[in-house]
Order: sequence, then C-alpha cells, then structure tokens
Amino acid sequence: MENVTREMAWAPVHVLGEDRSSRWLIICDHATNRVPDWVAGGDLGISPEDMARHIAFDVGASGVAIRLAERLSAPVVLSNFSRLVIDPNRGEDDPTLLMRLYDGTIIPANRHAGEEERELRLNRCYRPYHDAVARMAARRSDTAIISVHSFTRQFRGRQHRPWHTGLLYGEDERLSLPLLHLLRQEPGLIVGANEPYSGRLKGDTMDRHAIETGRQNTLIEVRNDLIADDAGQVAWADRFARLLPEALEMAEA
Repeated sequence: MENVTREMAWAPVHVLGEDRSSRWLIICDHATNRVPDWVAGGDLGISPEDMARHIAFDVGASGVAIRLAERLSAPVVLSNFSRLVIDPNRGEDDPTLLMRLYDGTIIPANRHAGEEERELRLNRCYRPYHDAVARMAARRSDTAIISVHSFTRQFRGRQHRPWHTGLLYGEDERLSLPLLHLLRQEPGLIVGANEPYSGRLKGDTMDRHAIETGRQNTLIEVRNDLIADDAGQVAWADRFARLLPEALEMAEA
C-alpha cells in the first residue's frame, strides 16, 4: 500500500477519508520512501536497496494505517516524503531531523545540507504535514490519535528484536496501558512497552499533537516483516480495529 502515495501527484501530505466522522484520527509519519524531484533531483544518492529499507520509510505502515482508518471510519493523514528527506517525527531543533548516516548507510544528499536546505524542506514537507495533522485533530474536541509505525527486526551488527509489536507513550498512559493489557492477551504475541524505542521524545509528532493538547493517544509499532505484504497489513489492521475501541472504553471508564 506504500505505492498509494507514489501514484498521486506529489504533495507533501495526503488526507484520506477526510469526511469520516469518528473521533479516531490515524496518522502515518513515515508512510513512503518518496523523494520529491526538487530534493537533489529526486535521488538522495543511495541505492534502490537502501531506499527500500526501514531507513527510508516504515515498511508496511501505510497499509496498516489506511486499513485501520477504514475499519474505524476515521480519516488518515499520510506523509508523502521519505524520512531521509526530513523526519516529521522529530522536533524542528532535533539534530536527527536530516539524517546524514542511518544504520550504516551514508546519505550523500544530506551530508552537506545546510540551513537553507533544511528550511526549504521544513517549509515544503515537514510543516505542511504537521499543519494537516493539526487541522484534522482539531475537527473534534474528543479526538483520539493513533500513530502507526513499523520497525526493523534487526539493525546491522545488533541483536534481533524479539517483539512483534510495541506501544510507545510518554507521560500520558491513559490509552496505551489498556491497549497494552489487551495485546498481551493475544495468543503468541510478544508485546513491548516503550519498545523498541522510548515514547518520550520531546517535539515529536505525538508530543506536539496529542501530549501537549491532552488528546487520547498511542503510537503503535509493528515489526516490518510481519506487515510487508497485504495479508499481514490486513491482519494487524483488523487486530487493532478490534482492540482499540475496547481500550478506549477502558481508558475512559
């Protein structure tokens, strides 16, 4: 489903199902590996194999996000630029906003990108994406935001990660803890709490649009080999569509 963004005329962000009325809002920060033509001629200088890896986008995440949104009758906001162009899940002052080296791969088009290039990418990619998330989150006073990501089973030279899925959350645990409880009742699943990363990243998407605004939220991570094809994306979207309403009810009981 990542190809959905490649088949559209380029825009920095796509909102699907904008007229859906449920309180859920699904977002996908790293939906595609697309590089706009105006960024280094559309080529960051790394191989197609690297552009197909987790370093360029969250493999399978957009397929899960789109299907989950459909099942919850919710809109979904999708980035339409690679995280290597600029990472929308970072604060504007984060040093990893433009990655120069990621999981053993040097990003040539970013090595000498200065303040002018950074500001260009902020204005043409990053800020329009966050504007869209803010606009869709504000459509209801009771919006609950679900951010869908995927993670690689193994970074180069490091140990295998054991989790099938994980939830990331900061100080607002209202929705995450009930969902964590429900996931851990699913047969055969290894579920991480703030794994494989911490959910406490100041200025990231959820901090900005959910934590600071008091909205119900959680960030879902699914191991990318489990959602690399349509069948996996459907299965995980179905699972979260089944569990999220119950978790929200528990959170607000």
